[in-house]
Amino acid sequence: MSGRTIGFIGLGNMGGRMTRCITGAGVEVVGFDAHTPNIAAAGAVAAESAGDVTRRADLVLLSLPDSRVVEAVVLGEDGVLANARVGQIVVDLSTAAPDSTRRIAAALAEKGAHYLDAGISGGAAAAEKGALTLMVGGDADALGEAQEALDHFASHVFHMGASGSGHTTKLLNNFLNAVALSATSEVMVAGKKAGLDMDALLGVLNTSSGVNFATLNRFPKIVHGDYLKGGLTNSLMMKDVLLYTDLIAGLGVAGLHASGPLASFGSAIATGRAADISNTVVDALGDLSGGTRLSDAAASDGADS
Repeated sequence: MSGRTIGFIGLGNMGGRMTRCITGAGVEVVGFDAHTPNIAAAGAVAAESAGDVTRRADLVLLSLPDSRVVEAVVLGEDGVLANARVGQIVVDLSTAAPDSTRRIAAALAEKGAHYLDAGISGGAAAAEKGALTLMVGGDADALGEAQEALDHFASHVFHMGASGSGHTTKLLNNFLNAVALSATSEVMVAGKKAGLDMDALLGVLNTSSGVNFATLNRFPKIVHGDYLKGGLTNSLMMKDVLLYTDLIAGLGVAGLHASGPLASFGSAIATGRAADISNTVVDALGDLSGGTRLSDAAASDGADS
C-alpha cells in the first residue's frame, strides 16, 4: 500500500487513536468525523464527507459504533459505496453484525472493491501504543495490500477467513471479555464486603486459576480509584453481548452464560452509566450490594461515573 492515500472515517475514541498512530509516523490521512474537532485532533486532513474520503483515498478505514452507523456511512447518499472504485480496499474496524458485514462486502464487490472486516482488541491503551490485535475476514490478497497501513496501529493481525469471519471472531472475543469483567466485578465486590485487602486478593487471583484479562489489566487500577477512562462503554459492551447472542442463536449454539453480562451491564446502564467506561460495572454491582466501592477514593469522590 506504499505511496497510496489512506482515508479514515470515524475518528472518535478508538479511530482517533489509530489515526494518530498513522499520522504520527508521518503518513498523511484524509479524515472525516461527525464531530469535526476530532479530525484535527487526530492529525488528519479534513474531508467534507464519507464520500469525499472515498474519492480521495485508495485505502479507506472505518471505526464506527455499530452496524446501523456503518450501513448509513457505507450505503447512504454520498457514502462509501456510491464512490467506491475498482481495486479500492475498505477496512471496517468497527464491531458489527457479521450478516450486515457480508451484505456490504457483496455490494462493494459488485463495484470491484474489497471489504475487509477487521475486529480489534486491546482497548484504548493498545490503540495508543499501536499494539492492537486485528482479526480480519475477507480477501487475503487485499489484506496483504492493506497490511502496511494496519501495521501502524496493530502488532498482531490474524486472517480468519471469508467475509464476516473477522467480526464473528470479535464477537466471540468480546463476549469472553464481558464475562470476565462482569464476573470479576462481582468477585471483587464480594471480597471487599468480606473485608479482604484488594491488592492481596488480586495477587492471589493473578497467580491462581481465576486469572483473566480483567484481574491482570483492569482491577489493579480500579481498586485504587482509576477506572481507565477512554475504553469501551457500558452501552457498547451491552451491544456487543446482544450481537453475540444473535450470532449463537443463528448458529444453534446453546447460550448458557449470557445472562450474567446482560444483567451486569444492564444494571450499569439503568443506573446512569451507559456512556461511562465498562469498568464502572463494578460500581453498579456495588450499588446492588449496599453501596460498596472497591477504593476509598471512589467512595469519597463519587467516582462511579
